[in-house]
Amino acid sequence: MLISNFLDRIKSAQKLNSLRLTCSAFLIALCFFCVDNSYAQDPWKALEKRPSTLGLENGISTYVTPDFQLQLVKASQTVAALKPNSNKKFDFTPGDRLKIRSSDGMYQLGDIELRLKSTGDVDWKAYSTAAKRAAVSPIPNKSKTVLAAADLSATLPADIPLNIQRYWEVADGHLVLQFKLKNKSDKAVEIGSLGIPMIFNNIMQGKSLEETHAENVFYDPYIGKDAGYLQVTRLNGHGPALVVVPFGKTPFEAYNPLNNDPTPRGIDFEGFYEWMVYSKAYAENEWKSAEPWNTPTSVKLNPGETISYGVKFLLADSIKGIEHKLAENKRPVAVGIPGYVLPQDVNAKLFLNYPKEVKSIQVQPEGALAITPATSSESKWKTYDIKGVIWGRVRLTITYADGLCQTISYKVIKPETDVLKDFGNFLTAKQWYENKSDVFGRDQSVITYDYDKKQQVTQDNRAWIAGLSDEGGAGSWLGAMMKELVQPDKAEIDKLERFVDHTLWGNIQHSEGEQKYGVKKSVFYYQPDSLPKGTYSDSIRWKTWSAWNHVAANDIGRSYNYPHVASAHWVMYRLARYHTGLVSGQTWQWYLDNAYQTTMAMVEKAPYYVQFGQMEGDVFFKILMDLKAEGWNDKADLLEKAMKVRADHWRTLMYPFGSEMPWDSTGQEEVYLWSEYFGYTDKAEITIDAILGYMPTIPNWGYNGSARRYWDFLYGGKLQRIERQLHHYGSGINAIPVLSEYRAKPSDLYLLRVGYGGVMGSISNITQDGFGPAAFHSYPSTLKIDGLSGDYGSNFFGYALNTATYITHDKELGWLVFGGNITTKQGAVNVEITTAAKSRIYIAPAGLWLTLDAGTFKSVTFNPETGKVNVLLNPADQYTPVAYLHIEHPANGASASTYKLVGPSKMERGAYAINLTNEPLDIEISK
Repeated sequence: MLISNFLDRIKSAQKLNSLRLTCSAFLIALCFFCVDNSYAQDPWKALEKRPSTLGLENGISTYVTPDFQLQLVKASQTVAALKPNSNKKFDFTPGDRLKIRSSDGMYQLGDIELRLKSTGDVDWKAYSTAAKRAAVSPIPNKSKTVLAAADLSATLPADIPLNIQRYWEVADGHLVLQFKLKNKSDKAVEIGSLGIPMIFNNIMQGKSLEETHAENVFYDPYIGKDAGYLQVTRLNGHGPALVVVPFGKTPFEAYNPLNNDPTPRGIDFEGFYEWMVYSKAYAENEWKSAEPWNTPTSVKLNPGETISYGVKFLLADSIKGIEHKLAENKRPVAVGIPGYVLPQDVNAKLFLNYPKEVKSIQVQPEGALAITPATSSESKWKTYDIKGVIWGRVRLTITYADGLCQTISYKVIKPETDVLKDFGNFLTAKQWYENKSDVFGRDQSVITYDYDKKQQVTQDNRAWIAGLSDEGGAGSWLGAMMKELVQPDKAEIDKLERFVDHTLWGNIQHSEGEQKYGVKKSVFYYQPDSLPKGTYSDSIRWKTWSAWNHVAANDIGRSYNYPHVASAHWVMYRLARYHTGLVSGQTWQWYLDNAYQTTMAMVEKAPYYVQFGQMEGDVFFKILMDLKAEGWNDKADLLEKAMKVRADHWRTLMYPFGSEMPWDSTGQEEVYLWSEYFGYTDKAEITIDAILGYMPTIPNWGYNGSARRYWDFLYGGKLQRIERQLHHYGSGINAIPVLSEYRAKPSDLYLLRVGYGGVMGSISNITQDGFGPAAFHSYPSTLKIDGLSGDYGSNFFGYALNTATYITHDKELGWLVFGGNITTKQGAVNVEITTAAKSRIYIAPAGLWLTLDAGTFKSVTFNPETGKVNVLLNPADQYTPVAYLHIEHPANGASASTYKLVGPSKMERGAYAINLTNEPLDIEISK
C-alpha cells in the first residue's frame, strides 16, 4: 500500500513538475524580496519594455576561427554568439536572450569597464561601454589575423581621457579579445580598476532540467594574477569546456559581480561577473573592509602612452582536460596535494608546471606557510613541500624568471582532530539551549547561533532558523550529532541523548498518533494571537511569507527534513551498538527502529519531494545496510523496495536530480548512490558528469571542490543575498559520490582532487573557536564567513560520512596521500593517519577500502610489490574495547574480496571483530 501510494503521488507530481521547475522557486525567491506590490510583476516582462539600444536591427557578422564560430552584433561589435566548431548548436553566451538583453546597462561579452583618475583629481570616475549604447566606429584593418576592430569612443562619455580600441583577432590559432588604451589627454591617468565582463549563459530562467543541462554553463575563476583563468563548463559536465586566459599582461586580480546589470537575478540566475585586471579603486571604496585574494593595484598611463589588455579563448575537449589545455598553451598549472586547505599537522605538496624557472616565492602573511623545494621525478614539474604554520588565509606568490606572477590561495586550519574538538565543544556549550519555559519546546537542544552577536538565535522571521528544522534550523544539532560519529565524546553525547529523547522525539518529530514519525517544518512559528504578549520581538519584520504560522510550521510534507532526523537516530544507534557505555537513555534497537521508521515515514507522509534526491540521502543506505547486518530482513526489504521505486523513477528521467528549486546541487548525492546500488550505471555516470560541471578543482581553497550554490544565504544565512557561496553544504555532500566514483576508478586522480577538495572545504570555514558557519561569502566586498550557523550541519554530514585517507601513485607526481603523511622505505609506503575520524583508508593501487565501525587507525603500511598491508590500530579506550573492520574492493566489484585479515578472526555483522589492547595493535591484511 505504501509503495503503491508513493507511485500514484509520483505520477501526479510529474504532471506538475515541468511548471514547478520553471516558476515555483523563482516565485519563492521573488516573494522573499517583496516588500510591497510594486515588485510583484515578472521582472522579465519589465525587461521586455526597455528600449533596445544595441543596434540589432543592423545585423550580425559571423566569423569562423579554428575553435569557434563567433557572431558579433555589427553596430556594437559585442558578442551575439560563441559556438564551438565541434558543436555549433551550443552557444557559450546567452545568445538566446540577446534581444531581451539589448538595452542600456546590459553587459555583453566585448564590453569594458574602468575607473579613472587624472592628475589632480580626488575621486575616481567610472566609465563603461555598456552604460549608454551607441554604434562604435569600425577600424579598417588589413591584417589577416584581425576579425573585427572598432573605436569605442561613441559608446563612452565624451570626457573620458582615454581612447579605447577593441580588437577581435586570432593569435596562434586562438580567438583573442584585446583592448588598446591610449591616454589622449595632457595629464597622467591612473587606471584604478579595469574590468572585462565575462558574459556566458548561466541564465536558467524558464527552462526545464533537460534544457538547462543542454544549453547552460557555469563558470569558476582562478583569481591567480598572471596565471589566472576562467573555466566555463556545461551543466551536463560534457565537453567542450571553455578556458579564458590572459592575453599579454592581463592579470586576473579580482572577480567582481556585475550586480548593476538589469538581468533579473534569483534562484535561476546567479548573475554575471567581470575579470578585473586592476582593483585599487574598488578596494578604496566598496571593498575597503574586506581582505582581497590579491593585493589591489592600479597603473598610471602618461600622456600619449598606449597600453593593451586582452583575453584568449581556449577550448578543452573535456573538463578534466582543462589543465592539459593550459599546459599545452604554456600557461602555468598548479596542483596542490592534498589541496589548498592545510591542517597544521599535514605535510603537503605543491606541483608547478611552467616552462620558466621560479625566481622567487613569497608568503603572506609572512611565515604562515613553510615551503621548501623537493625533488621530482618529472622534469616538467617543479615540486615543493608545503606546511601550514599560522591559522588563517594565506597567499602564496610565485614569480617566474620571465616576470609572470602567480598567486595561490591557501587556508591553514588546525589539525582535523582539534578542529572537531573545537566544533563539538562550541555546539554543546555556546549553542546548547536550555529553557524549560520555552513555549516552543526547544529546551535541551543545539540551536542556531549568531557569531557576530555571540548569541543564540531564538527568533527569526524565517521560522525554521529558530525552529530546529529545515536545513537552516536543524543544521546545528545535525552537525553536533554527526561530530559524535567521527569523534565520540561522552559529555557531549549525554546532552545529545537528552536532545533526542526530550526535544526531537515528541516535538520536532511526532511520537504518537496518525502523524507518528512525521517531521515538522519548524517548532518555532509566528502566531501572536495565541501566545502571551511579548513572545515575539518588535524589532523583527514579521510580515513575510517565511514567518510561518502554527499550521504551516506543523506541516510534515517536506521530505528534506527527514534525513536530518533519520541521521540523528542512526548516529545514536551506531554509538550504542559499537561502543560500551556511551549511550544509556535508549537501546540500540530503539534508535535503529526509529531511523528506519523515519525513513519510511518520509516516503509515506512526504511523498511529493521524495521523487527527488535528498541531501544527506546516503543515511538511508547506511540504515539499510545496518538493518541487513542486524538480520532485520523484513524491514530491510521494505526500505529497499521503497528506494527502488524512487530509483526506477529516476531511471525514466534524463537528468534525475531536481529538487524544490529549478536547478539544484542537492539531489545528486542520493541519486548517484541508489543508481549505483540498483545497477543503473548510466544514471550514475550522468550524475557524476553533472557534479563535475559545477564542482571544480582550482588553486584557491575557496573554490577548490566548492559545489555550486548561490541562493541559500537567503534561507540559511545572516547576510541575505544571491551570491556564489564558497563551501556551502554542496561541497560536503557532493564529495560523497565523487569519492565513491574514485574508489571505483582509482586511476582517475582528477576525481580524487575534486572530491577531497569538497571534503576539506566542508570544514575549512570552522573558526578557531569552533563555530561552523553557513558558508563563505565570495563577493570581493565581503570575503569572510557568514555570521549565522544556518545550514552548516548538512555540510558537516558530508565530512563525517566521507572523511578518509587516500593513498595513490601517479606516474608523473609519484606517491601521493590525502589525509595523512607519507614516507617510503625499502619499497614500502607508510602513512600516518591525520584525519579526525581515522576510520577509513583507501589504497588505490590495491583497490582496497578499509573501514572501521569502531576503533581508529594510527598508520598503514603498503608494499606495492607484494600487495601486503599492515595496519596499526590505536589502543582500546574506556568506551571502545573492540574494533570492527570491513575489507572491501570497490574497484573490482563488491564480490571480488581478494584481501582478508591474516590470522584467527571472528565476524560480527559483516565486520572483523578485533579485540583491542592497551598498546597499538598491528594487524596484517593480505591476498
